Amino acid sequence: MYVAVKGGERAIENAHAWLAEERRGDLSIDSLTVPQIREQLSLAVNRVMAEGSLFDPDLAALAIKQARGDLIEAIFLIRAYRTTLPRFGSSAPIETGKMACDRRISATFKDLPGGQVLGPTFDYTHRLLDFKLAADGEVPEGPTAPATGADVPHVTEFLNQEGLIEDALPDDTTPRDLTREPLELPADRSVRLQALARADEGFTLSMAYSTQRGYARNHAFVGELRIGTVPVEMEIPELGFSIEIGEIAVTECETVNQFKGSKTEPPQFTRGYGLVFGQTERKAISMALVDRALRWEELGEDFEGAPAQDAEFVLYHADNIQATGFLEHIKLPHYVDFQSELELVRKLRREATARTQQEAAE
Repeated sequence: MYVAVKGGERAIENAHAWLAEERRGDLSIDSLTVPQIREQLSLAVNRVMAEGSLFDPDLAALAIKQARGDLIEAIFLIRAYRTTLPRFGSSAPIETGKMACDRRISATFKDLPGGQVLGPTFDYTHRLLDFKLAADGEVPEGPTAPATGADVPHVTEFLNQEGLIEDALPDDTTPRDLTREPLELPADRSVRLQALARADEGFTLSMAYSTQRGYARNHAFVGELRIGTVPVEMEIPELGFSIEIGEIAVTECETVNQFKGSKTEPPQFTRGYGLVFGQTERKAISMALVDRALRWEELGEDFEGAPAQDAEFVLYHADNIQATGFLEHIKLPHYVDFQSELELVRKLRREATARTQQEAAE
């Protein structure tokens, strides 16, 4: 157990005041508002909501402002605030087939019902700095096509018609809530997906990239990537039926993976899955790749020793708040511990010197 040394209150107060001054910056420049962050730094807001496990764009934007743009610190603020909120019940599972898609692409089928919708993406930009953005009064052009409004079936349903992909078996059991219960291993897929959904994007990306470089059986195609809004429903016991209580923006990715079969499963395509708050497609794709790598045991595959196949390694190191806490605690006073280590090293050096002198005398 680590106990902070008492004292230095005045120094801490001054540090907080200096932090607030640094956060504000040059007073001759207008202060950045929460609506500006919410509307113009939306991808940062989406990441904070996803890894903070709380869908609230305004609070996420406020956390980013308070954290001076440090997204992990903002995620920490959101999670801490989340623990203070009362819980009134659980919503019904969202129906992503009813998503109003702003973006929907498939790398497996060119022509599919509902069409390919490129949507707002960096995929086709030239990665050149646009100095027009530095000019005041910049007005973007509006979108050329509206979001899809009708129900859009998932691409994997077409493969299912031929029996070429594993069935997505429904699970009626209520999953454990990782935000209220600690992670325990072995973890079933629902718990793993929760951990990956709020995992650090950079860590998840690295794990996913490792699978593509050969550190797991994971040659994947993006069966479908879709971004849009879905309604959230909640069952009201007094009414006896569900009502819509709002809508949320999500990114969903389903990967289609080559599978040669095993002792328990026939040759077929298998699935990887990712679902994250907001437009966070890099995270959703990474999540789907890692999800598939972690499924080696249930599919009867051999464990190849790849990091992304090791559930303990992935799940226990994916959470950036836990990692940050343990990393940054070494900044706290460890005076007693260090003095003990210092005395031990001095003793060892004295003993080594004495042995050297004794050997020289002999």
